Amino acid sequence: MNMMRGAAALIIGASLLACAPDTPSQSAEVKIGAQSVIEPEGHALIDGLIAQMTLEEKIGQMTLFSANWSDTGAVNRESWREDVKAGKVGAVFSLFTAQKTRAMQTIAVEQTRLGIPLLFGYDVIHGHRTTFPIPLAEAASWDLEAIELSARIAGREAAAEGLHWTFAPMVDIARDPRWGRIAEGAGEDVYLGSKIAAARVRGFQGDDLGAHDTILATAKHFAAYGAAQAGRDYHTTDMSQRELRETYFPPFEAALEAGAATLMTSFNALNGVPVTGSSFLLTDVLREEWGFEGFVVTDYTSINEMVPHGYSRDNKQAGEQSLNAGVDMDMQGAVFMTHLEQSIEDGAVKMAQIDTAVARILEMKYRLGLFDDPYRYSDLAREKAEIYSAVNIAAARDIARKSIVLLKNDNDVLPLSSAAQSIAIIGPLGDSKSDMLGNWIGAGDRKTRPVSLTEGLRARYGAGNVTYIKGADYTLGAKPNPDAIKQAVALAQKSDVIIAAMGERWSLSGEAASRTDLQLPGNQQALLEALVATGKPVILVLINGRPLALEWAQNEDNVAAIIEAWQPGMEGGHAIADILSGDYNPSGRLPLTVPRNVGQVPLYYNMLHTGRPVTDAEPNAKFKSRYLATPNTPLYAFGYGLSYTDFKYSKISLSADSLPVSGTLTASVTVTNSGKRAGVETVQLYIQDKFGSVVRPVKQLKGFEQITLDAGQSQTVSFTLTAKDLSFYRADMSFGAEAGAFNIFIGSASDNTRKAAFTLTD
Repeated sequence: MNMMRGAAALIIGASLLACAPDTPSQSAEVKIGAQSVIEPEGHALIDGLIAQMTLEEKIGQMTLFSANWSDTGAVNRESWREDVKAGKVGAVFSLFTAQKTRAMQTIAVEQTRLGIPLLFGYDVIHGHRTTFPIPLAEAASWDLEAIELSARIAGREAAAEGLHWTFAPMVDIARDPRWGRIAEGAGEDVYLGSKIAAARVRGFQGDDLGAHDTILATAKHFAAYGAAQAGRDYHTTDMSQRELRETYFPPFEAALEAGAATLMTSFNALNGVPVTGSSFLLTDVLREEWGFEGFVVTDYTSINEMVPHGYSRDNKQAGEQSLNAGVDMDMQGAVFMTHLEQSIEDGAVKMAQIDTAVARILEMKYRLGLFDDPYRYSDLAREKAEIYSAVNIAAARDIARKSIVLLKNDNDVLPLSSAAQSIAIIGPLGDSKSDMLGNWIGAGDRKTRPVSLTEGLRARYGAGNVTYIKGADYTLGAKPNPDAIKQAVALAQKSDVIIAAMGERWSLSGEAASRTDLQLPGNQQALLEALVATGKPVILVLINGRPLALEWAQNEDNVAAIIEAWQPGMEGGHAIADILSGDYNPSGRLPLTVPRNVGQVPLYYNMLHTGRPVTDAEPNAKFKSRYLATPNTPLYAFGYGLSYTDFKYSKISLSADSLPVSGTLTASVTVTNSGKRAGVETVQLYIQDKFGSVVRPVKQLKGFEQITLDAGQSQTVSFTLTAKDLSFYRADMSFGAEAGAFNIFIGSASDNTRKAAFTLTD
């Protein structure tokens, strides 16, 4: 080890190693994904520390407090600084910058009895200072390398400001757009969500946690938080074991296999038990089945919330239940700090459980190199060089462009002419900087750094050619303003290009932002209809954090083009201008299904078969599983997205008509760019199990590949399937494939595919 800093740290180096056992304790061994365990020296250090700790100091390591720079709940601990000095806190969140973290770390290392370094955490969700598109938008890129790069840059910036740990990625599968936190995840699909979860973990943690520019990732929220009933945040979930294991577990497994160091519990109760107190989830599944040995942190005060759930009679019991279930660290609630000593005395928890939790936490501090140099992350020079670097900003623009989805483009109204003049931008999102960033921007600058749509188009076409007027209000409940609409229409009538910039205020999505209406909020719809009534082509640019109901706009008689820009981050204005101008050919694809209206929710592409399906031959037949006035089909299907060029698919070619259970099957298709410009196509592979011991989904994504083709160019794309790709939880809850008939689909979206058939044989 290098010489540790500070007087207290020197005491650790001299005395703790001396009192460490000859054989390292296996309780401190951590196996995270494919990463190797630490060396014996690390075990000795950790075991020696635990041997010298008082119970109060051990509980301190299990305590996480906010520095109150940002809050997501009702509990504040004003005395947290004094708690740090007293050795009662092991981790702090919402405190950053190299200077501030160094100052607080100095207190922990040089002014406490054992000098154990603090762990600094923060919500680094879609960028740190350099703000990228919201996670849902990044998922729309279907570009795993770009998503990993976004997390890598965010991790480097955060590390340069003294942070060691992020509460990301959120890997919850979400199929209800009423739920505001759908913006924070990767959408509705298990396969895509799992790939993105792993990419984000790799981005944050890199190849070596000991590198000074990596931070610990947190897979959250375990589990089934995205299935909150009625799309209402913090609400309960109730589901079968099969649904839990097939849909909601896999992204967590993927994140842990990628090496995720920590895991966060969710707020919801699952099948009657608050997750923070669920030994089934936190011990049976997480520890025993999956072998996870990182540490588990609660979400903000979720131990305390077990009392209003009606599961715990008081905070003391809640703390006992959560520790016994498998929680290692208490975020913000101070339950462990307040009650665990008494719980030990009462025999309600065991000292061995506390020692195990402390060992897991200290292990991460060791892996980060904080015992070698507790100040290694608080580097002023690296902070100056890394924050808002030109490379980071360029990446934010590129990833934003890749995330934008072209939903409609009648008569090829887009891209705009390079010589376009008299462009009118109308709508409340047209010149808003703050709304470009969305929710959970962490340390991002909402006021000055973001590029608005108006700024982006003026930079591209010239300030004199672009005029902006607000025209409407996006505040919930706002009534139409005839005067504002009249002024907007007057501008539209004298302009060559009309761009309606509409969507959601940034605070209308994210945590605690559930909605029961998916229409354009406020009086935007009235303005949009007035603009269309001018008879001029209207281009609708959406800036929003969730899917919106756009059936009126999609109607062929209404707007000419629709661009889903999501909340694209600080370079969003430039990125949208790149798409509108054709400087970048849109390549985004939807990571979720967009319903026609909220009455279809939940709606997702891989629903189970029904016994009374609607057929194309009889779409309005009585006594079928359908609505009276609305088709079952979505407005936009999962995987959908247009380009400024066209792609044609050949028939699917299979390497064989059957797949042996121990063999492989290759499915190939040739894709041709039949348009006039280069473009990116996302080739998607789906399978369908025609008959099973339990009802199977109508279709499941099992592979995708992005290819870039010049005009007229062709490329053959091949996918290899094994029995594992066809496996599921069978009637007896064993996992595996069943011999029988399957369909395979390859195409550009879940509803636009070619089909072939094969048989799985024993």
